[in-house]
Amino acid sequence: MAELTALHGRPGAIHADRGSAMTSKNVAQLLIDLGVARSHSRPRVSNDNPFSESQFKTLKYRNDFPERFDSIEHARTWCKDFFDYLRHEHRHSALGLHTPASVYFGTAADIQAKRARVMADAYAANPNRFSSPPQPPKLPTAAWINPPTPQPKIVST
Repeated sequence: MAELTALHGRPGAIHADRGSAMTSKNVAQLLIDLGVARSHSRPRVSNDNPFSESQFKTLKYRNDFPERFDSIEHARTWCKDFFDYLRHEHRHSALGLHTPASVYFGTAADIQAKRARVMADAYAANPNRFSSPPQPPKLPTAAWINPPTPQPKIVST
C-alpha cells in the first residue's frame, strides 16, 4: 500500500471488507501513517461481502463460467441462466440440500419424505454399510439472508 500510495497518490479512503487482513492492527496503523481513512461494509445487510462473495464463488466455479464475456448481452444471458440454475437446481446446504424454489413453493417436505424412504430402503437392504440409520438433512424452519431483528415488547402498566 505504501508503494501504491507513492506511485498513484494518497486516496482519501480505502473501502474494504471486514476480513482479517483489512482489520488487522498492522494495516490499520499503516493507513493511519499514510493518512488514509478506512471504511467497511455494514455487516448483515444483503449486499454484505460474505453473501456477495459466497454467491460469486458459486458463480465463478461453474464449469461453464466463461473466461470473459463477448458482450453485455452475453453476460446478461449467462447470468440469467446461472440464476435460474441457482434457484431451481443448486441444492443449498443451509436449506437441507433443497433448492430455493422447492422451499419457496412448498415442495421440499414431499422431496424430504421421498429421500427418507430411499435412505430407509438402503439401510434395510444392507444395514452393515451404515453406522446408524441414515437421515436426510433437516428442513430449515425459516430461511433468511438477514433474520429480522426482534422488536422489544412494550408492556403497558
